[in-house]
Amino acid sequence: MAEIILNVDVRDGVGTGGARAARRAGMVPGVLYGGDKAPVAISVNERDFRKSLYTGKLLGHLVTLKYGDETQPVIARDVQFDPVSDRPLHFDLMRVDATQTIKIEVPVHFINQDQCEAFRQGGSLEIVRHSVEVKVRADHIPEDLIVDLAGHKLGDTIRWTDLKGTGDVEPTITDRDFVIASIKTSSAAISAAADEAHDAEVAADVEATEQGAADEAEAAEDTAEG
Repeated sequence: MAEIILNVDVRDGVGTGGARAARRAGMVPGVLYGGDKAPVAISVNERDFRKSLYTGKLLGHLVTLKYGDETQPVIARDVQFDPVSDRPLHFDLMRVDATQTIKIEVPVHFINQDQCEAFRQGGSLEIVRHSVEVKVRADHIPEDLIVDLAGHKLGDTIRWTDLKGTGDVEPTITDRDFVIASIKTSSAAISAAADEAHDAEVAADVEATEQGAADEAEAAEDTAEG
């Protein structure tokens, strides 16, 4: 089952007043919805909620909701934070069956940047999608989808089929092999390449001029000897 267990209480008060009362009591208010049941106003101890949240395995993952002796699998769909204190203010949980196929956003992570020659050549990574919506069984949601940048070159386009960790998931976009990111040549790299080409051209001109002068001197010397 899930690694995280949320012990919840059912809130009597709903709306803004009920949520404020829950926060004053050291709780984080939330709503449980989904399935064939009506939404239920709930709350979780804020300290316990923070611990679960900061594992990185709460939001968008299958967790176990516990109320008294009852348990059920849920997905944490959303958490709202105070913009100043970053304190969690509200959360949404969705009822699911562990084997149910759901749609969910999974983050994309990029690895092995230090093994990508393109970046040493002045390239830059242009990310088109930081996450991808996929269809997946609730108990098979991956932590992330991986882009291995090792071996990629300047100008490469990274698409869905280049991702790793997609064995249990299916993208909701099915009509094309959509773009995740690309490796662009930066303006600095273009400028450096132009400078390099210019320097090479100047060096070639100097060499040609020097060779021409040497040839002329040699011809003049032959004429004088003759």
